[in-house]
Amino acid sequence: MNYIKYIILGIIQGLTEPLPISSSGHIFLFKNLFNTEMFNTFNFEIVSNFASFLAILFIFRKDIIKLIKDFFGYIFNKEKRGTYKNGFMYVIKMIISTIPVGIAGILLNDYLEAHFTSLKILGFAFLFTALMLYIVRNIKGDKEDVTFKDAIIIGLFQMITIIPGISRSGTVLVACLLCKLKREEALKYTFMLYFPVSLGTMILKVPDLMETSTSLLLPYLGGFIAALVVTYFSYIWLSNIVKKGKLWHFSIYCLCLALFIFIWFR
Repeated sequence: MNYIKYIILGIIQGLTEPLPISSSGHIFLFKNLFNTEMFNTFNFEIVSNFASFLAILFIFRKDIIKLIKDFFGYIFNKEKRGTYKNGFMYVIKMIISTIPVGIAGILLNDYLEAHFTSLKILGFAFLFTALMLYIVRNIKGDKEDVTFKDAIIIGLFQMITIIPGISRSGTVLVACLLCKLKREEALKYTFMLYFPVSLGTMILKVPDLMETSTSLLLPYLGGFIAALVVTYFSYIWLSNIVKKGKLWHFSIYCLCLALFIFIWFR
């Protein structure tokens, strides 16, 4: 049963992590819907998040490697700074977009988890996500590069995602589209910002992972593999939907989910 349990958790994590529908919100909903302690596995949450991180890292590996080379090339190779400038500035913009959510997370995370973790709040979070995705349904930008102004706006939007149940990828993607970025660039920047936020969160939780029982290593491995594989294909699906301008499909889904929560748990 442990194998089945963690594979199910891995599938849920992998499916919902890239999509603009909040993976944490779905875990919380499933926990309450089935009235089970099955999802009270915070250590496995770290493992499954790491699996999703690796899957998305694999997808963007070429972009990440180029940004790392450009960033350090710009700093240490003064003679060829012009060659590395675009990549260096892209990383600086990523940092600017990440700072607001980092500060908000440090200052407000414990308070929000204590006071904003309820099914009613979750319902409103899904409703908010549905509204955002609907607003940008017809937006098709033409900008290929993120400006510093865009980076600040996107960073401020990303602060909202510390509220439990609000999708990080959905919120950032909406912000990118509102800044008139091309859909492909909006999707890329959304997941470039995923790496520092996700990595920082995982590092903070590593001490908890050290307490995991050795008897759970194989079940955890099964769930890890499930999350890894499903995350990869889930992102591919999202990419196709974004390119076709059909984000409103997720808007309808989040709306239905919010209505379900309000009716079922009234």
